[in-house]
Amino acid sequence: MVFDVIVIGAGASGLMFASLVKNKKIAILETNSKIGQKIKVSGGAKCNITNEYLTEANYLGDEIFIKKSLECFSNKDLLKFLNKNNVYPTLNPKIVKGTYFCNSSQDVLSMFEKLTSHVKKFFDTKVLSVEYNKHFLIKTQNTTYEAKKLVVASGGLSFPSLGASSIAYDIAKYFGHEVSTIKPALVGFTVQKEQFWFKKLSGISCEVKMKVENKEFLGKLLFAHKGCSGPAVLNSSLYWNKGKITIDFLPKSKLDKYLKGNKNISTALPLPKRFILEFLESINLKDKTVSKLTKDEKNSLSLLKNYDFSPAGTFGYSKAEVTSGGIDTNEINPETFESKKREGLFFLGECLEPTGQLGGYNFQLYFSQAFLAAKNF
Repeated sequence: MVFDVIVIGAGASGLMFASLVKNKKIAILETNSKIGQKIKVSGGAKCNITNEYLTEANYLGDEIFIKKSLECFSNKDLLKFLNKNNVYPTLNPKIVKGTYFCNSSQDVLSMFEKLTSHVKKFFDTKVLSVEYNKHFLIKTQNTTYEAKKLVVASGGLSFPSLGASSIAYDIAKYFGHEVSTIKPALVGFTVQKEQFWFKKLSGISCEVKMKVENKEFLGKLLFAHKGCSGPAVLNSSLYWNKGKITIDFLPKSKLDKYLKGNKNISTALPLPKRFILEFLESINLKDKTVSKLTKDEKNSLSLLKNYDFSPAGTFGYSKAEVTSGGIDTNEINPETFESKKREGLFFLGECLEPTGQLGGYNFQLYFSQAFLAAKNF
């Protein structure tokens, strides 16, 4: 059997695309036993699906390429689409400002089950390779499928436990595409010896402002057994390659206002006491009455407003929300997502270079890309 269209991957972009393409003999090949397994676990199983404050500046990648997708299918368009299909996300800015969460990720999966009832689905099907000879020949562990057009929406390397693989990049390279450096993103940092004191604070969190490259992120930092995580850290990881990151542990106030009176440092500062004590030990400063601090000691304490550290690395793909980098968008038609190297070949979603910040930005982009691609089928 030759399909008109085969979609590799039943994730956000693959499902959205398949739901919109009608009157075609269409099939989805999916590694897992069910659709949308990454959607299912997203946002604590509530699916952080889009963001109220949506611009191309919330992404790493070619902003002109990204902007075209977002303009054609905006956050308002996505919310209308969801509401029409009885899914009603609501604003919950507790973790990231402007984030829309669904009542349950299952609502989204149930929606796509209905919207893709016309699609033939092959589960537990791992794509091994793709070739072209009159049609696309998609080799799996069991058989070879044929398709006139092929849509690769199989994601990146994040969440290997959910079947993530390099197949999208492998297919792209086979057909002559450039693939930029890929790395785990929206992920926690491991630390070097100078920051081993972070590990002693596992479970403690505080609000910080983090600076990386030319970006600043205000949000929670969570200390972890391996180093640090939390929304501010995850967003910072998207833009970090190597080098220093700066943390302001008192982002909404000046340090001087707390250095008056007869309280000890650990009780005068509005930060968790365990954190202050470990911090003081790391800079060789005793917990003492703030009014008795010398000028040099105050200068040492000012590191709380400007703490530089160079991460040792990240927690890796197993903990990463997404994979950044990927297939070069200069070789992808921004209006159709068709390859400029091979007619009939399309790439969508996480396997492409653009990557969004934490807070619903990635799902929005994947849905926008899928809408734009399907519009041209």
